[in-house]
Amino acid sequence: MTHLKIVHGDATQEEIAALVVALASRAVPAAKAVRKPEIWRNPAHRMRKPLPVGQGAWRSSALPR
Repeated sequence: MTHLKIVHGDATQEEIAALVVALASRAVPAAKAVRKPEIWRNPAHRMRKPLPVGQGAWRSSALPR
């Protein structure tokens, strides 16, 4: 880590701490926003959903979801 050196003036411990915090916050790169994938491009979007299985499956296969 780079050391700071005060070459002019008289700074208090609080002022030095505030300066270090300000410089450290500027050094951190901003996080990129996560993009939501576009569903209309996904080929899996066009695939058929699984068929219902079990008792009453034939009845529920014709009902809208």
